[in-house]
Formats: sequence, C-alpha cells, structure tokens
Amino acid sequence: MSMPNKQQADPPTTERLRADIDRGRTGEKVRYPDPAAAPLGADDEAGGTPPTAEQRQQENENRTLHEAPHRREPGSLALYALLIVGIALVVIGALALIAT
Repeated sequence: MSMPNKQQADPPTTERLRADIDRGRTGEKVRYPDPAAAPLGADDEAGGTPPTAEQRQQENENRTLHEAPHRREPGSLALYALLIVGIALVVIGALALIAT
C-alpha cells in the first residue's frame, strides 16, 4: 500500500532519509536498524560536501513510502519450550545411560 509523498517546505535531513530506510518505509529493506560503519550521508559530510537541500529534496520526491513490513520474529515462548524439551532429552538420556 503506497502512501503519497508529502511535499514539505524544508527537505528532509539525511538522518530522516536513513530512518525511513531503516524502518522499511521505502521498500528497500525490512524494518531493522542498519549497522553501517558510515551511515547515509556521513561520507559526504566528512568529505566537506554534505548533500545540498536540492539533492535531499530530490531524493525525498523520488521515493515512494510504503507501510513498513512486519518482521516476524520467533516467539520467546517457543524458544523456552524448545530449551525445556532439549534439557529434558539430555536428562532422560543421561538417566538411561546410568540405568544400564
């Protein structure tokens, strides 16, 4: 489901653009923080040429925002159940070895 771009008077900062990508709103990746060594725009800023307002506005206009996809993570209850079953199997196996 696409959401229309909002035309803003001020172009978004590189941090705002990166946050949209990290939240999965641009459709470029799933919703999860990117552990980038050099975050979006950091190379340009370090080189003394940060993105201009026109470049940031153009990037904002060219992207289509989407609803962030929901990332399905394994439930903690299922993990605990697997852990308990695993421990029970080890204990039963150990008792079986001792009994023989």
